Amino acid sequence: MSDNRFKIVFDGALLPGVELTTAKLNLAELFKSDVEAVDKLFTGRPVALKRDLSHADAETYLQALKNTGIDARIEAEQPVAFSLAETHETNTGSSSDYNRPAESPYAPPRAAVGDNLPEFSSLKVFTVDGRIGRLRFLAWTLVLTVVILAVTGISLVVGLSIAAASSTAAITIGFLVGIVALVASIWVNVQITVQRLHDLGWSGWLWFLHLVPFVGSIFPILLVVLPGNAGANQYGAPPPRNSTAVKILSVLWLAFIPLVFVLGISLGMSGYLDQLETGVDSTYDSSSITSDEAGDQGVIIDEEPPQSADDTAEPVDSPEE
Repeated sequence: MSDNRFKIVFDGALLPGVELTTAKLNLAELFKSDVEAVDKLFTGRPVALKRDLSHADAETYLQALKNTGIDARIEAEQPVAFSLAETHETNTGSSSDYNRPAESPYAPPRAAVGDNLPEFSSLKVFTVDGRIGRLRFLAWTLVLTVVILAVTGISLVVGLSIAAASSTAAITIGFLVGIVALVASIWVNVQITVQRLHDLGWSGWLWFLHLVPFVGSIFPILLVVLPGNAGANQYGAPPPRNSTAVKILSVLWLAFIPLVFVLGISLGMSGYLDQLETGVDSTYDSSSITSDEAGDQGVIIDEEPPQSADDTAEPVDSPEE
């Protein structure tokens, strides 16, 4: 049983609720081909999309094909069928067609479309096509963050140098550079996130969940935690294996996140303590006004001590006088 081989057969049927145009576009994306080549699969005749597979590999390919919306199936290979068909075709054909392959419903060129499915997809950073895994998502995000910080630092230095000559020009240039850097960082982040969503088999439009209150704070965690599809899906073949650099960068990013969190808390506490000390000092200064300062401010202070009741009383004449 372990020597049995299988093939993926498709006869043009679609899964319930799937439109023909959608299925063709998904197949074209999966096979990295054009729609014209995929049209040849929808003739109504059985087509072998993939041959000579183990049962486990056949199940993997079948699941990837079903994700595109087509209703394919697994059939066992028949090793002797090709030889008999070839002999029959040779006997009925002319001598000039002796070496021509036999016409078979399972023969190329339609089978070649399925055989072109790559083992791994190619990596492209500045695009919304393709797939990336969890670690590569973290690594690329770290690189994007470092680039943004570097551009911000350089812009700050240049802005300070320009401010010495003209503060208005420095503010204008700083504002424009900030807008460009913000738009560029958001666009690259969208591309990276969409590729991560594709690896999960999700639509890239789910990126807008970042803008939903409360959900936007949990959604990035799901992108980091959830594993991608092991095999091919409607967005293409799985991404390449993670390199050593990707693993190192992803670990650095995981260490960088709590560091930024602790640093933010430290800065917040420091600002709060400084504000508290400033309030205490201002209260003390307002209560310790000297006499000179009080005189300047129009406050009359009696510097002589008050007299007692005996000193202020009028002398009383004695009876003898």
